[in-house]
Amino acid sequence: MSEYLSVARRMWHLLEPLHAMLYVAPEARQVAADLGYDVASRWPSYFAWRTAPLGAAGPELVTATYYTFSPRLVARHVPQIWTVAEPAKVLDARLLAMDRALTALIDGRLDTAQLAEAARLARQAAENAGPAGRPLAAANRDLPWPEAPHLALWQAATVIREHRGDGHVAALLTCGLDPCEALVSVTAIGAATDTEFAGRGWSAREWSDARHRLAARGWIAPDGTATDRGREEHRAIERLTDRLAAGPWRALGHSRADRLAQLLRGAFSSPP
Repeated sequence: MSEYLSVARRMWHLLEPLHAMLYVAPEARQVAADLGYDVASRWPSYFAWRTAPLGAAGPELVTATYYTFSPRLVARHVPQIWTVAEPAKVLDARLLAMDRALTALIDGRLDTAQLAEAARLARQAAENAGPAGRPLAAANRDLPWPEAPHLALWQAATVIREHRGDGHVAALLTCGLDPCEALVSVTAIGAATDTEFAGRGWSAREWSDARHRLAARGWIAPDGTATDRGREEHRAIERLTDRLAAGPWRALGHSRADRLAQLLRGAFSSPP
């Protein structure tokens, strides 16, 4: 099993940006605005786009599945997002958004046969992303597969991304990190800044209390940086996340995973 951990991590780095286009592409922003969402903030459309596969979920379910978001932030947007557009309408709109965004991005980079091959390989991996204990992955797997190859590729990337994310939550729980502590631990190793996570809704007091709890466990030094123990614990969480994410790639096999990686680099790498 361990031989696929590096494959899982490599494919995550390739597929995560494809999935995340839904939240950052200007085409998606325009579709969200057309639906009636306030796009001055990223969160109304973010919660709508990502939650819609779960149906008209309430704040408790969204907080549970997203994990590292403050319950107060979630409650400011859920279930109000469903008064703007019901989940079925949001699901149709997110495919429209990705159709526009991906058409603009990959036009001319892959021929039809290459795009169809990438979609087929990604779908095979996604269909082997076991749904047990993976609510967000399972919700996206329940959706019909789009016929257009670029949209099938994006949906497969989304299933795989959420499968990994669900597994990461399991790893955090296994290692005893609560939602705010999980974010603080990432900033402590220098992988992100406090400012980058400020939008997730935690108060300064909650952030400080999480730091104190991690310091008491020996994870964080007085200056707020990770101790050797904290860094090792973080590596352990990442290794466990990779192990839990390896199933789709073990099923696909090295050669087909390598081929998918080659196609993805050709489609989404920056032009020379």
